[in-house]
Amino acid sequence: MTELPRHSVSVAGVVTDDQGRVLVIQRRDNGAWQLPGGVLELTETVEDGMCREVLEETGLIVRPVRLTGVYKNMKLGVVALVFLAEAVAGEPTPTDESAAVDWWTPEQVRDRMAEAFAVRILDALKTGLVPAIGQNDGVTLL
Repeated sequence: MTELPRHSVSVAGVVTDDQGRVLVIQRRDNGAWQLPGGVLELTETVEDGMCREVLEETGLIVRPVRLTGVYKNMKLGVVALVFLAEAVAGEPTPTDESAAVDWWTPEQVRDRMAEAFAVRILDALKTGLVPAIGQNDGVTLL
């Protein structure tokens, strides 16, 4: 019997401050600047997974506000669910999973982040209530 293809689900949180900047992390494994997020565990809800990942990567406790986008990395088969999130407690700080944390303006996101990840933030900052849907190859949009 042929094995069926498998997908992985990841979750990420777009957290903003009162100046309209977005919380980003520099990953320890590859040095890339991205949203805090990661793989959803089998036993957790989507929202709980997003909150856990943001906490693990930034030390910040958040709550989900709304789903802002669904994105698929066509090369890896990873489906990412991105949420606008609100900070509830804590101060952002580097962790075992993030070498650095910073607050970036939308312009910095556009200029400094790979397109496949920047679009997730820029879509979340739009005021529409319908989640965006997109595909990428891990770096650029398809």
